[in-house]
Amino acid sequence: MNQTTNSILMIRPVSFRMNEQTAVNNYYQKVLDELTPETVNQKAQAEFDAFVQKLQMAGVHVVVVDDTLEPNTPDSIFPNNWISFHENGDVVLYPMFAENRRAERREDILDILEEKGFIVNEIMDYTSAEEDNIFLEGTGSIILDRQNQKAYCALSPRADEELFIEFCEDFEFSPVIFEAFQTVDNQRKHIYHTNVMMCIGETFAVICADCIDDKKERKMVLDSLKGDEKEIILITEEQVNNFAGNMLEVKGKDERRFLIMSSSAYKVLTKNQIARIEEHVTILHAPLDIIEACGGGSARCMMAEVFLPKEN
Repeated sequence: MNQTTNSILMIRPVSFRMNEQTAVNNYYQKVLDELTPETVNQKAQAEFDAFVQKLQMAGVHVVVVDDTLEPNTPDSIFPNNWISFHENGDVVLYPMFAENRRAERREDILDILEEKGFIVNEIMDYTSAEEDNIFLEGTGSIILDRQNQKAYCALSPRADEELFIEFCEDFEFSPVIFEAFQTVDNQRKHIYHTNVMMCIGETFAVICADCIDDKKERKMVLDSLKGDEKEIILITEEQVNNFAGNMLEVKGKDERRFLIMSSSAYKVLTKNQIARIEEHVTILHAPLDIIEACGGGSARCMMAEVFLPKEN
């Protein structure tokens, strides 16, 4: 199985704003009182468009779908939480913590992908778990090492252990389960999504080991990555707070590998970290300040990787 893809699904926002329903456990969100909702949305659209243009110039195939005004979905810009696409043609739909995020799931997106030549074979739908207040938010909650058939998950209110294990059994991934924390008002609180504190590329992994408070769990996660011959590039919790863990490796033209991140993430990396990353991939970054502040998510969250097979 391939670890990276050249095809990405992105949703262009139409009513982007801070989502009060996700702010209860996403401690990265900020209230920007000085900006009107219209201004926030316009600035988010400008950041989105410039980001897409950068990806396309690097040769990444970006499928852009416009969000709809109704229903109101302020977080639609983060599709990787509700859907994932797999090489065998499977599509997975995930149960979402925030009620107003559940409306982001749109069947017409599959139609759009099929029109572009992608093949959808089967839909695996875990969304009925929402009725029991059980959640697993896609590749936000789950970091897939597709090559080594492993799935990493930091448990949180948005990542249920039993459902994660069920997903791993259904897709034949070995689960790597741990808890990750961040300091909020001098308290250690669960990090809401695994993809905020770690990213796995073909030949390396970027991870904040300091977020894993339990020493045995930390060792287990690092040993798992080392055992798969990933070079481990450690980042700090302060860097995580600037979205340095929220990165994704993609392929551009001529199979060239890129690590995609926001400019705020890039700015907090040290020269040494950048040099080590650049031994593996080319770094591509774009400013996403408004999206990060209001949405509490960054570059990785905005990209749903499309691994579906294509018609000849």
